Amino acid sequence: MKQIFLFLAILATTSSVAFSQEPPKSPRVTAEGKNVKISYGQPSKRGRVIFGQLEPYGKVWRTGANEATEITFAKDATFGGKPVKAGTYTLFTIPGEKEWTFILNSTLKQWGAYKYDEIKGNDVLQVKVPVTTLSAPVEKLTITLPANKLVLEWDQTKVEVPIKS
Repeated sequence: MKQIFLFLAILATTSSVAFSQEPPKSPRVTAEGKNVKISYGQPSKRGRVIFGQLEPYGKVWRTGANEATEITFAKDATFGGKPVKAGTYTLFTIPGEKEWTFILNSTLKQWGAYKYDEIKGNDVLQVKVPVTTLSAPVEKLTITLPANKLVLEWDQTKVEVPIKS
């Protein structure tokens, strides 16, 4: 009899844990283009002012949510006009009001940008690009890879980096 109660207690506990899990608020999303793939956590605006407040200007950002964004080049390419070898890199950014810096770093599996100062010696390249202000806000961070570029849009900000592979 004790074994039956123990079994039922374990079953009830595991069932309630399994069914109570919610999907993550910032799901992991993958964008794919010709010879390039990006995997990032996709946060939502939810009424917040993103750049300049939630994500301060002039500070390194993981470019998404949770685990830092990773970009994979299937073959040698140029990113913002600078050469990059085939491989996977962590993609960090430094948002600014008029200009953003995109950073490719060879240290993978970073949680956020909390340890960036410890790994910045592994930066492969940095590229500065201008900011475009959008007329309507974009609710979810969106990174796309249309022909020959990376496009990042969120809130009222849009930035583009040319890519050639």
